Amino acid sequence: MDARHLGLLLLLVVSAACGKPVEDRSVVMTAADALALPRPAPDHSLAYGGDPLQFGELRLPDGDGPYPVVIVIHGGCWLAEYDLGYISALADALTDAGVATWSIEYRRVGDDGGGWPGTFQDVADAADYLLEIATEYDLDLDRVAAVGHSAGGHLALWLAGRKWLDGDDPLHGEAPLPLNGVVALAGITDLAAYSAPDGCGAAVEPLLGGPPSDVRDRLQRASPIGMVPFGITQILVIGELDPIVPSTQATSFVEAALEMGDSVEVVEIPRAGHFELVDPSHAAFQTVRDAVLKAITPGWTE
Repeated sequence: MDARHLGLLLLLVVSAACGKPVEDRSVVMTAADALALPRPAPDHSLAYGGDPLQFGELRLPDGDGPYPVVIVIHGGCWLAEYDLGYISALADALTDAGVATWSIEYRRVGDDGGGWPGTFQDVADAADYLLEIATEYDLDLDRVAAVGHSAGGHLALWLAGRKWLDGDDPLHGEAPLPLNGVVALAGITDLAAYSAPDGCGAAVEPLLGGPPSDVRDRLQRASPIGMVPFGITQILVIGELDPIVPSTQATSFVEAALEMGDSVEVVEIPRAGHFELVDPSHAAFQTVRDAVLKAITPGWTE
C-alpha cells in the first residue's frame, strides 16, 4: 500500500473512532450561538496598517517569555458582517494554555479594499507584523503556528503556502514569517470546489473578484489545495455534523497533500457542528488545544 492510500486509510480510521453518526442535529451550535460567546478583552490592540480594520489583538500568557505564538484568524465567509469578536474566547483560552495569541482583523468582502487582493494582503501583513513586535513583547518566533476557523481556516492554510508564491508577488512579501504548523478548524481548503450560488460558498466569487474558472491565476495563488506541499505540521479539525463546510474539503486536501509528499492529520469531533470548534466550553476544545500545541513545535508541551 502506497503512502497516499495509507494516509486515506488512517483518515477513515480516525473518523470511525469518533463514534457513529448522530441523527439529531438540534445539538449543533448556530452562528447566533457563536456570536453570543464571551468576548474577553485583549492585553493589547495593535495596528499593523493604516486602515481601521488592520489591527490585531495580542494576548500574553502568565509567566516569563519568550512566548510561543499562535496567529488566530476568524472566519465568517470572508464577509464584512463578521469580525474577530466571536473567536476572542478561543484566543483567550489558548493564551491560558500557555501561548501568546495574535488574533487578527482584516478587510473582508464588503469592506473598502477587501476581497482580492486586500484580504490576503492584510493577513500576510498581520502575520509578518510579529517580526516588528517580537522583541517588545518577548515573542518566540521560532515557535509560531496559525489557527483559523472556516474561512479563517482557509486563510491560515494559505499563510502556510504563500512562501511558494513568486518572490515578486505582492502577496508573498519580502520575507514571509515562517510557521511551524497550521491548524484549520472546519477549514475551507479548495475554493473552486466550495464555490456555490448560495450559502457561504457564494462569497468565493467576490473574494476572488470573479468565478474561479475565470480567474485561474488568482485561484492558483489563493486556494490552499493547489499550494501544497507546505512541509510543516498540518492538522485539520472537523465537526461530525458540520452543515457549512463538508468533510470533503478535508479529505480532498489530504489526498492532494499526500500526493505532494506532505503529511496531514485529520481529527473529527463527534456530535460537533461548525461552531463548537471555537467554543472553549465545549468538549472539542481539548482537541483544538492539543492540536495547536502540537503545531507550534513537535514535542513541545507546557
